[in-house]
Amino acid sequence: MRHPLLALLRRDLALFLRRRQDLITLLGFFLIALALFPLGISPEPELLRLIAPGAVWIAALFATVLSLERLFTDDLNDGTLEQLLLCGQPLALVVLIRLLAHWLLTGLPLVLLAPLIGLQFSLTLQETVVLALALLPGTLTLTLLGGIGAGLTAGLRGSGGLVTLLLLPLYVPVLIVGTTAIAAAMAQGEAQPYLLLLAAMLAAALPLAPWATAAALRITLD
Repeated sequence: MRHPLLALLRRDLALFLRRRQDLITLLGFFLIALALFPLGISPEPELLRLIAPGAVWIAALFATVLSLERLFTDDLNDGTLEQLLLCGQPLALVVLIRLLAHWLLTGLPLVLLAPLIGLQFSLTLQETVVLALALLPGTLTLTLLGGIGAGLTAGLRGSGGLVTLLLLPLYVPVLIVGTTAIAAAMAQGEAQPYLLLLAAMLAAALPLAPWATAAALRITLD
């Protein structure tokens, strides 16, 4: 089973890399959204530190949702999705590979931008490390959850907002815990429990979200 899944991972990465414009737009949206907060609210460092946790996670959420709109649409339109159902591999595993490939090119860059974000919002080194550690499992969890909505809305135009509405109850706990982790580090508190809770959410989403996404895709194809 290992070789077909690795081939599928390479294929998905190649397909996403062909849409470089989408990836550049995603990162540009994330950075511009964060850059607008000092312009729209105040450039005062203390105020920027105060809004940093919520601003970062809201920008990460919308960047993730926008990038999921075409996750399965192209495969649905050209018939590849039907072929994946017949490839002999569990559809949930195929979906997991697709979501991991998508996160490597969209979610991981957001984590790597943590030092730049920390500099923009006047965060200390420790706070920036907590930010990166929170975004690592948090963005992957958001991607896994977003795959469910992407499966349900595959083929629908302008489905990004619909995905957000469908999955908002699932997104909220991730946003709350991720924001609280950064806030705890900024208040000289203990951020480890919140980071562990984010890891627990990821551990729960890894097996459940691909299965739910596979079921959503079967409903869409039917």
